Amino acid sequence: MSQPLNRRHVLKSLAAATATLGATRSLLAAESKEDILIGQSTHLSGPLASTMTSVVSGQELAIDEINRKGGINGRKLKIITLDDAYDPKRCVENVTTLIDKHKVVALTGLASTGNVVAVLPLLAEKQVPLIGVYTGAPALRAKQHPYFFTFTASYRDEVVKMVRNLATVGRTQLALAYHDSPFGKLMLPVVEEVVKEQGSTLVAKQALDIPGQNAVQVCQALAAAKPQGVIFMAFGPALVPFVKAARAQIGVPVYAPSVANSKQLLEALGDEARGLAITQTVPYPYQRTSALTRDYGAAMDRAKLTVDFDHFFGYLDIRSVIECLKRSAKDLSAQGIVRAIEGMGKVDMGGFTVNFSSANHHGSSFVDLMIVGPNGRYIR
Repeated sequence: MSQPLNRRHVLKSLAAATATLGATRSLLAAESKEDILIGQSTHLSGPLASTMTSVVSGQELAIDEINRKGGINGRKLKIITLDDAYDPKRCVENVTTLIDKHKVVALTGLASTGNVVAVLPLLAEKQVPLIGVYTGAPALRAKQHPYFFTFTASYRDEVVKMVRNLATVGRTQLALAYHDSPFGKLMLPVVEEVVKEQGSTLVAKQALDIPGQNAVQVCQALAAAKPQGVIFMAFGPALVPFVKAARAQIGVPVYAPSVANSKQLLEALGDEARGLAITQTVPYPYQRTSALTRDYGAAMDRAKLTVDFDHFFGYLDIRSVIECLKRSAKDLSAQGIVRAIEGMGKVDMGGFTVNFSSANHHGSSFVDLMIVGPNGRYIR
């Protein structure tokens, strides 16, 4: 039988409820001020580690910048980076750890075509978005993935830029050196297709091992076909022996994709880097003519570093992630972040424009072409 309610009972119940509500609000307030965690798996060791050193440093600059300004809705941003040594299996293990153990709200900065291919099914299973990668492989973008977004142009866009530029100066007989890796093998048919599409001819193609130890033999084989230009579809340390061998054996312009760009490698080439053409999928960072490049330049000044593309790649990656998280700050669930990105539409990020929708998860097709000049400086 229920007990009759009296005034004292009601007041005690209200007091208890108020205390519980207050405690809950305090807990929610505390949780709302916790760091926002994002995760990354990339190659910090192994044969291609040097390609990521400055990129990771650039990411930290952007994170420091937003945290100096108070973070995102008062919450600091933190990135947890795990080393996969360019190994897809380790990358999957790392991403699983980042999601299950560290509870990251999003992933960014995966840096290998093979690794991203391996991780995409896991993203669908775990329902965690991947926002920005350091690979432009068209195969990754062929079919829209509900949790995969990119902010830079595809490698196909870059190859189109290369082939068209070579054609404007009458160089239509082309040769291809491609990495003997998942990246290179995925890009081989893409280059063949673009060259044919643009009315040029691929007169020779050769696979280059990952460190470039067979560069001399590759260039000798390409030279036999008498190409008017060479497309280098590889990256990492192989660039150095290949460019040296190409100069000695072939003597025609060499065009490389943005992923091959590295200040360290250009320094290793020294004067032999002059004339190397490299496509870029981010704005020119050396002139502070936009809000984005001014912010980046100021961040590099604070860190006492010299402006370069490598740091800018990482900086822009995190600035892009921040733009997404700001728009979904009230709902940092996977679905909240996805809705925010798909609802962005066309956005100018201070001199770099992206355009997203529910039908388009790949926000940019911007490609520029740079020539390496004296002292490793880029000429537009």
